[in-house]
Amino acid sequence: MTFIKSIKLSHFRSHKHANLNLDHRPIAISGANGSGKTNIIEAVSLFSPGRGLRRANAQSMMRAPECLGWKISGHVKSENRSVEIRFSSKPGLKREVNIDGKSATQIELLQYTRVLWLIPSMDRLWIEGSEGRRRFLDRIALSFFPTHAENTLRYEKSMRERNKLLRDQVGDPHWYKAIENQMAISGAAINKARKTAINYILKSQKGATTEFPLATLKLQQREESFPETEDELRESFQSSRANDLATGRTTLGPHKSDIHASYTTKGIAATQCSTGEQKALLISIILANARALSVYQSQSPLLLLDEVSAHLDKDRRAALYEEISALGLQAWMTGTDEELFLEFSDRAQYITVSENKGTSKIIKKT
Repeated sequence: MTFIKSIKLSHFRSHKHANLNLDHRPIAISGANGSGKTNIIEAVSLFSPGRGLRRANAQSMMRAPECLGWKISGHVKSENRSVEIRFSSKPGLKREVNIDGKSATQIELLQYTRVLWLIPSMDRLWIEGSEGRRRFLDRIALSFFPTHAENTLRYEKSMRERNKLLRDQVGDPHWYKAIENQMAISGAAINKARKTAINYILKSQKGATTEFPLATLKLQQREESFPETEDELRESFQSSRANDLATGRTTLGPHKSDIHASYTTKGIAATQCSTGEQKALLISIILANARALSVYQSQSPLLLLDEVSAHLDKDRRAALYEEISALGLQAWMTGTDEELFLEFSDRAQYITVSENKGTSKIIKKT
């Protein structure tokens, strides 16, 4: 299994200095609202590519009022290797990544860690706009396919170039050919990764012993047509140019995809489920993602659950903790009361966080 053996924070958010030595067990973090619990798991979320679970820029992560910049370092251990990963950001500069003393890209992090999370802002995932669901699906796809991030960046870059031509009312098809070809190549790869990731999730649910509802997932487009392959995308971009020139933007492609979810045994769409059922579906998908990574990638991800336990009854909490323990995951969980984690007993490590005048303090129980 993969786990964080130690982590240090310096001037990160509310944490002026923090140092945690850990083992492979789940970590239960308790403390009052605003004490700095989520800041800890946000730091852990940076061990994967992207802007972390808050989608924040590096500058906003600096501790105020000093604004000196921030540092995070952690030792990540797996069965056959151990690496030191460092992150830092200075005022006005982007985040830097360093692995075992060498400068690295964010994508290289996927060689050592995969990180999954569920946070309160995702509670309305099924009833709000499609952008959040695409982002959710893309993080699932990225957990299986590291090249998914690069394909997405290439597609978006080419689409911005095409949109500029459309806004400028450029009608000459020669200007579009190379751009649309790159969009078709990248777009087809994105579609394949998303569909395969969904298939992995669905397969990992079958036969799983779980107290959480099975989810049926399907990739779809708002329009009736759903071009998937390179040839289909090329043809769609070409045939939609006249309409796109009128709107000034690209109206078809992976950037318009959506994920439809339903509660399998009840046969109802997630949008029609109760708030509790929608939350349970998300937990089910995250756990299925973790199981699938173990089966298809031989990876055990780090799992971040922010204030999830508070929304579950005692039996569901116990079921969640049983599944986490069975999967052998280092899960980082937050809650306002340590009693929310009693069902873990000695299978977890316990941390309390307090705050005084804007500075967080961490105490790890032995």
